[in-house]
Amino acid sequence: MVRFTRAAAAAALVVASFAFAAPAAAADGSIFDHGTVNAGISPLGLNNAAPVAPVAAAAPAAAPSGPSSVAAFQHMVGLADVPAPASRSLEADVARLAAVETAGAEEDCLANAVYFEARGESLEGQLAVAEVVMNRARSGRYPATWCGVVTQRSQFSFVRGGVIPAANRGSDAWRRAVAIARIAQQGSTRMLAANVLWYHANYVAPSWGRRLARSSVIGAHIFYR
Repeated sequence: MVRFTRAAAAAALVVASFAFAAPAAAADGSIFDHGTVNAGISPLGLNNAAPVAPVAAAAPAAAPSGPSSVAAFQHMVGLADVPAPASRSLEADVARLAAVETAGAEEDCLANAVYFEARGESLEGQLAVAEVVMNRARSGRYPATWCGVVTQRSQFSFVRGGVIPAANRGSDAWRRAVAIARIAQQGSTRMLAANVLWYHANYVAPSWGRRLARSSVIGAHIFYR
């Protein structure tokens, strides 16, 4: 009888320790995963507000693979009123139009916006940034020139005192930015609707974003109208 009691007690202890180690389950059967959020956040793009917790973008379980398909997938999540993502021909157009020299001051400002704001993004994401600059210039709510839009006070974080810093014009990133600026001007490939005038990085949540309608998510940028 004593042996049975000790064995039963040992078994109960094992079961209890396993239950303590397992994650807590919610009433709906889901598992709570307690993780930490990376607090290392820096400002980017059209916002200089104090950053907050990252914006979590929900995605279906089976997302496409590859940079281009992922960008297209993110762009279409929850969107019904914006043009479709660019086709694979965008890469060919960039290769054809890539250059070091720009056609003038306005194209130079547009290429600089692409370079400094989105050179690490997909080609689709870079084109979307160029379109925001052009959309603003056409809107009547911002300066009427691309240079005026880019250098407007407190709008683009890479501009300091109205001065655009020097880009590395010998880099592939600069040549791509020039190509994207030219494709944006041609207008044959569009990423955003004409009323999309704002964006910010997906790891910050400026207060003005709550007052606008989200239009599109492309790479690390969330676009608004």
